Amino acid sequence: MRTLASAPPAWLLSLLLAFVLAGCGKKDLYRDETFKQDTPFSAKLQGSGDVICWSVKRAFLTQGYMLERSSDSVIMTGTKDTQSDDETNITLRMQATCVDNRDGTSTVFASATQEISKLQKVRQSVSAGVSVATITVPTGSENVLRVVRRETIQEADFYNRFYVLVRNYAKEETRTR
Repeated sequence: MRTLASAPPAWLLSLLLAFVLAGCGKKDLYRDETFKQDTPFSAKLQGSGDVICWSVKRAFLTQGYMLERSSDSVIMTGTKDTQSDDETNITLRMQATCVDNRDGTSTVFASATQEISKLQKVRQSVSAGVSVATITVPTGSENVLRVVRRETIQEADFYNRFYVLVRNYAKEETRTR
């Protein structure tokens, strides 16, 4: 027969329950990765690698993306910031790689993320201590822009609009050569 004295303490049961629930809520993204062949992250376009890469660069620049400098000319990364209100900033970051297929076509691989940052109040403090004794004193607060969500854009229409613009610039470039 079990007595109350031999039962585990309530805090231990609560702790165990918290660990079990934390484990149930966690889902590893890589477990659901399907590696499908048909995705919005690439498109085969008519034109040489030089023409398509130049067209990708033009597409970025004409849409207000700031290009990062890269030592590899076939990899381009562009960033575009917008501020939707006084407290929210949205950053689009897109990376495109163009590969000449050596058959009159090139493939553009593109991947974009959207990052949402919000202005948040952060408390500041100063700590001072000697040996084992430490005193922390609040000194105020400041507003800091912090990332609250970051995700890969998966919407096919987003990428299709980009590929259409690249395709149009490639046609224009081919006509002028």
